[in-house]
Amino acid sequence: MTAAQWQVSWAGRFIHNVLLRPAVLVAAILWIVANVVVLLLANGRLPFDRPALASMSFAQQVALPSLGLVEVSLLMTVVYALTSRRVIPDIAARAPERSQAARETAALLGYAGLGQIGGWLLGPALGYRSFSFHIAGTLVGCSTPPSIGEVWTWAIYNFIVFAVVPYAWFRRRYSATQLNLQSTDRRNDLLVIGVVGVIEVLVEVFTFPGIFKMSVRTFLVAAPFTLGVFSIGTVLPTMVLIYAILVPRYLKLTGSTVTTVMLGGLTYAAMHFVEGWSVFTTSRNVALSLIFVVLGYFGPGMIKTFLTLRTGNAWVHAIGYHAFAPHVMVDAPLMAKVFGLN
Repeated sequence: MTAAQWQVSWAGRFIHNVLLRPAVLVAAILWIVANVVVLLLANGRLPFDRPALASMSFAQQVALPSLGLVEVSLLMTVVYALTSRRVIPDIAARAPERSQAARETAALLGYAGLGQIGGWLLGPALGYRSFSFHIAGTLVGCSTPPSIGEVWTWAIYNFIVFAVVPYAWFRRRYSATQLNLQSTDRRNDLLVIGVVGVIEVLVEVFTFPGIFKMSVRTFLVAAPFTLGVFSIGTVLPTMVLIYAILVPRYLKLTGSTVTTVMLGGLTYAAMHFVEGWSVFTTSRNVALSLIFVVLGYFGPGMIKTFLTLRTGNAWVHAIGYHAFAPHVMVDAPLMAKVFGLN
């Protein structure tokens, strides 16, 4: 088979096995509908407090999630190529039989929902803002940075509720391998982490160039601090809850890699329903806030799922596509400001 014939064959398989799947077609239609709804509701202006995007036009801000989805799709292609010669772990086999997997999935999603509600209530009760998997100011900045107490409350609450408790419960019943926490091919995992990490660092600093306004000394002080705070507050909770526990069960229940990737994206978005920039003052603002949460986090959730499925190692996405990029590279200025590290 010539190179041209192989490319045509590969493209045909990709279109048939991925793009023409009913779930993908439905998702594409809903994505278009969501963007149309945004145009109708926003009337040329978004109500969000996102200083990092303030210089962008309305059209650019609306287009940003779709551009992000394109980048995620290209990154999936890179990951597929990097993992094409390794033995792909059977993630579904790591989950229990279907009825048990269904019970565990329903119970964990219910628990996660209650945990989210707890964060929405705890913040205001302590005089802070409601929070979910991100603290106010994450990635896009905010007019009023969080206080030190707000940051630690968010981080510790998320770490205990979404990482420690689920891990303790499931680790008593399943091995580290069954929870996607042990590598089966360290060399390939490191390769994927390195390549994906470099690509994502370049994408993030181009999109959010805030670190270039920091001195080298301030960044070197803030970077490890940012890594620690965000690892506790969102990286480890995300990894344990979704990619160690839920993803194998999604694959077991659906039998479809494509559907599992999309469910991982939706779950990741759902864990960010209340962002620091969200506005819930009117029904219009509520709708815009929720739509942008889904548009903004669906793609990143999908690539995290894809990385986990291709490597069988949830640490790969945590290191290569979460802890350092975006959080260290984008949120170091925020942490420097909050903790007075300038």
